[in-house]
Amino acid sequence: MKKYLTHVGALLLSVFLLAFTFDTSYEAEIKSWHQKRIDDLKKEEGWLNLAGLFWLQEGENTIGGDEKNSIVFPKEHSDAFIGKIFLKNGTVTFEAAPSASVALTDQPISKAEIFPYQGKPTVLKHKTLRWFIIQRGDKYAIRLRDLEGTYLKNFQGIDTYPISQEWRVKAKFIPTVGKKLSIIDITGRSYEQDSPGKFVFSINGKEYSLEAVGSKERPHFVFGDLTNRHGSYGGGRFLDAPAPDAEGYTYIDFNKAYNPPCAFTPYATCPLPTKENKLAVAITAGEKYHGDY
Repeated sequence: MKKYLTHVGALLLSVFLLAFTFDTSYEAEIKSWHQKRIDDLKKEEGWLNLAGLFWLQEGENTIGGDEKNSIVFPKEHSDAFIGKIFLKNGTVTFEAAPSASVALTDQPISKAEIFPYQGKPTVLKHKTLRWFIIQRGDKYAIRLRDLEGTYLKNFQGIDTYPISQEWRVKAKFIPTVGKKLSIIDITGRSYEQDSPGKFVFSINGKEYSLEAVGSKERPHFVFGDLTNRHGSYGGGRFLDAPAPDAEGYTYIDFNKAYNPPCAFTPYATCPLPTKENKLAVAITAGEKYHGDY
């Protein structure tokens, strides 16, 4: 009997140690993912250094630190007059002022076509400023970065809910071939986006679903839940998931739910959750938000 109890005790200890190892490795994985996210936010291509979003008028637009320009850049990091940006039928060109130092891929330029571009945006540089063109519907804008911007300097990290494996849920992919989601962004502009399908899962025995954008191989979700404005960002959060397996299953890990760029800067144009992606449950996992809701 004593030998049997010793064997059972050893077995229980092994199970406990295995579970403990799994728990701690999972927690370490989530913490590592979150640290990478913070590192990415701080990069030159991250969201924390956004310093302006300026909608272009058809024809000539002047840029620089002087308030006489039609588009005013931060004067402490800009010449009074940098140059002119011309928008004509969806094509955008830049012409530098004779005295301004502007670079494209680290080479000084006097004139360049900067939109449309192939692949990555065409980025112009002046002192600590970086800017490129974005398109939203039939509108075009300058997205400005400042490598010494206020939001980057004041960033102090992101609080999160406690990590729990209960929020890693198994989901079934249901394709919706040819479906388009009607998306409204935080500025009120609307557009359509292709959806590869929806993902169905259960929380506490109740079924929910999220419609994805992106692709089946790289599904992306914009979702809302009952924590919005009560612990998490009011405009919803983002989430990515692995591709479903051969049987159509994957795991959605709400511990990796993250705030949209609009939680960090007023110069982003974030999509809002569709009606179908507003979950009637409090997702107490992932990133929190303590700013102005």
